[in-house]
Amino acid sequence: MSTPGVDKVHRKVVMKIYLNGKLVEKQDAKISVFDHGFLYGDGAFEGIRSYSSRVFRLKQHIDRLYETMHTLMINPALDQKQMVDAVVMTLRANKIKDGYIRLIVSRGDGDLGLDPRKCFGKPNVIIIADKITLYPAELYQKGMEIITVPTVKNHPNALNPQLKSLNYLNNILAKMEATHCGYNEAIMLEDNGYIGECTGDNVFIYKNGVLSTPHLGRLKGITADAILELAQKMKIKVFEGYITRHEVYNATECFLTGTAAELIPIVKLDGRTIGEGKPGVVTRKLLDAFHKLVKKDGIKYDV
Repeated sequence: MSTPGVDKVHRKVVMKIYLNGKLVEKQDAKISVFDHGFLYGDGAFEGIRSYSSRVFRLKQHIDRLYETMHTLMINPALDQKQMVDAVVMTLRANKIKDGYIRLIVSRGDGDLGLDPRKCFGKPNVIIIADKITLYPAELYQKGMEIITVPTVKNHPNALNPQLKSLNYLNNILAKMEATHCGYNEAIMLEDNGYIGECTGDNVFIYKNGVLSTPHLGRLKGITADAILELAQKMKIKVFEGYITRHEVYNATECFLTGTAAELIPIVKLDGRTIGEGKPGVVTRKLLDAFHKLVKKDGIKYDV
């Protein structure tokens, strides 16, 4: 006979994935091989975090998703409130209080050609709620070393960095170069030689009372914007514009931001030690403030 409460504690929750309006088990979450998202990276996505049963800045993520879909001319047949409800429903179904959500909208099924007009199926809406660990925990304490890689960012007139599309090959090629050299992350330059962003994170530097980050060459990061807002509340001057590697090398502090990464200190770039070679005071203050922010900013739900 089982002991009351024990089975409940040890019973494994079967992962449920949202697929076009239904919650299905992981092994049943399938789409056609003719989906344009699979064939051509034709679709949009968002990476979202939940903290203590609160989805951090879900509205901003959904706004960005719908902006990308508008540019791509994809209609998911769900309004923004319905999409928000679908995210929360998926978290509840998986009993996740602290997790990572991947929201994907692909164009849907078509033929083997490029023409999206021949995608006769409806867009596929997929929501996965799980856990994620981007970097080892110790790197958040001692800081991370990164490099600059040869692969440059796509030209904005070719693929606008504000589009969070399923086509991430540019970033993947840069990530491969970083990992082959033994690094977890790398800076990608714009075609003009200025700092763009990392393969999956936004870049920040701090020096002489000013917090700086690239502007035109980066995705409008939800976490990055939160850090900029926190800095302004702390009366730290903020600069968004062109930044060179020379400025990063000679910065007092450097860190990266992203939904999955949160905020991680950078202590060395291309072999050059940044500041004192350890996470700086401003970096730690912003990280502490961010950890407080995620507990109150977002949509609350019950599990």
